[in-house]
Amino acid sequence: MRMSGAFRHGMLTAIAGVVLAAPVLAAPPAPLALPSFADLSRKARQSVSITLDASLLGLAATFLDPSKPDDAAAREIITGIRGIYVRSYSFDADFVYPRADVDAVRRQLSAPGWQHVVEVRNSHEQANVDIYMSVEQGRANGMAIITSQPRSFTIVNIVGSIDLQKLQRLEGRFGVPRLPLQESK
Repeated sequence: MRMSGAFRHGMLTAIAGVVLAAPVLAAPPAPLALPSFADLSRKARQSVSITLDASLLGLAATFLDPSKPDDAAAREIITGIRGIYVRSYSFDADFVYPRADVDAVRRQLSAPGWQHVVEVRNSHEQANVDIYMSVEQGRANGMAIITSQPRSFTIVNIVGSIDLQKLQRLEGRFGVPRLPLQESK
C-alpha cells in the first residue's frame, strides 16, 4: 500500500499509541468469516491468501532457528497466536473489488468484544486504514487490520494472545505484510 508521507506519519502515530497503550494475553476470539474472494484472484494483478491455524503455526515454528535472534523472537510471539489469516489484492484499475465484501468484514468487527482503535482516512488518496482489537476482560486477544485504496485492499486477522510491542517482528513472516509505517527520507 503506497501512501503519502503525511498519511504514513498519521498512521504511525496512531499505531504507536495503540502499541504503547495495551498489554496483552487472553483467550482468543474465533477467526473472522472472510469472503472467499475467489473471483478477485482472477482479476487481481497480485493476490495473497494465507490461512495459518494453530497447528500450521506450530509446524512453521519448528523451522525457525532459535539461535537467530529474529527467529527466536518470532517463535516467542507465535506461541500465543492461534491463527493468522491474510487476504490481499492489488488491481490495475480503481475499485475492481466489491467494497460491500470489505464492509461486511468491518461489520463483523462491530460485535461485542471488538474495539475500533485506529481509523485513518485520507480523502485525497481515497485510502483507509482501520485497526480493531478483540478485548476480553481488559486484555487484547485478537487483532484485525483492514487497509483499502482504489487499487488495493488487505485484511489481516490475527487470533490469539498478542504482545503488541513485539508484533512488528512478525511483519514479513507467516503472511503478515510489512506495514508502510516508516517515514521515507
